[in-house]
Amino acid sequence: MSSNVKPVALAHNEVLRGSNLYRIAIVGASTLKGKEVAEVLNDRNFPSIDVKLLDDDESMGKLEAMKDEVTFIQSVRPDQFDNLDFTFFACDQDCTRKNWKTAAKAGSAIIDLSYALEEEPNASVRSPWIERQLGRALTIDLQPGPAVVAHPAAVVLALLLLRTQKFAEVRKALATVFEPASEHGQKGMDELHEQTVNLLSFQQLPKNVFDVQVAFNMVNRYGEKSASSLTAIQNRVLKHYQHITENSVPVPSVLLVQAPTFHGHAFALHVELTRNADIAELAKALAGEHIKLTQLAEEAPTNVNAAGQSDIQVSIVPDVQDGNSFWLWAASDNLRVAAATAVECAETMAATRPRGKIQ
Repeated sequence: MSSNVKPVALAHNEVLRGSNLYRIAIVGASTLKGKEVAEVLNDRNFPSIDVKLLDDDESMGKLEAMKDEVTFIQSVRPDQFDNLDFTFFACDQDCTRKNWKTAAKAGSAIIDLSYALEEEPNASVRSPWIERQLGRALTIDLQPGPAVVAHPAAVVLALLLLRTQKFAEVRKALATVFEPASEHGQKGMDELHEQTVNLLSFQQLPKNVFDVQVAFNMVNRYGEKSASSLTAIQNRVLKHYQHITENSVPVPSVLLVQAPTFHGHAFALHVELTRNADIAELAKALAGEHIKLTQLAEEAPTNVNAAGQSDIQVSIVPDVQDGNSFWLWAASDNLRVAAATAVECAETMAATRPRGKIQ
């Protein structure tokens, strides 16, 4: 990077932009992830002077709430990226690939929730939760590449195993991850709903998303006509896990299962340690930021209890066959974890990044 790098002053609302307030765009504002990002920005009081909600033509004109105001969703056009500080891509991968370079050239930092940019040479897969857990120092980069939001299942597995490692060395871990329909966006949610209704009324099942029955069913592979595969998602979870943990804890063996649930990941995680698994001491090691341990039956981790929560709901179950092993049953809000990760990425970038386009 050149040593004479300097921020370029922007004429548009220069006074406001100099007052520690940022201009933001959410591309895919009407998607499940886009709506969640908007909500987390509000909840965390992200210092913004303007938030543009952008999406495809079908969503244009819809009303969405941002802070105390109601704003329209606008179409995605090149001029919409002028004078932005942060652009969140919560749209599909094609939309991200089509527009991210325009936003970056206009001076915006890029946060990718679509995973479209994970293979870009200067992109980094990030999870500030895991970075803090590892004590990783914040680095200053005046021209950061795209920040790809780590898969929420990878974040949950990484945090649980890193906390466990505080108690004792992890010898081996096995995880079954139950995938919700919401990981496939609104279309996945709608198809699960329609399949459920049609099954009860003995009608033909829609299979445009999964190409297989997912209502009242659990599967470890989709149909051949599905746009995605569970194997590809499983591989992404493992790849992101390795990126964010930096080999600080063993990589678990993972089986991804499509569950007939609309929202929220669930995890059955079996962990083998190098010494006896004292449950009380283990609980102390696991407890902390973003993990809520529950033992009461009415507070047991479930998709329902985890909805809308940033915390991972966790209960510890002893392995009666092996004193060095135990089970973790966990649940988390997949959309909230992804959105919280995205917004925290922007917060860390805001702390080190000057406003305006760098030249």
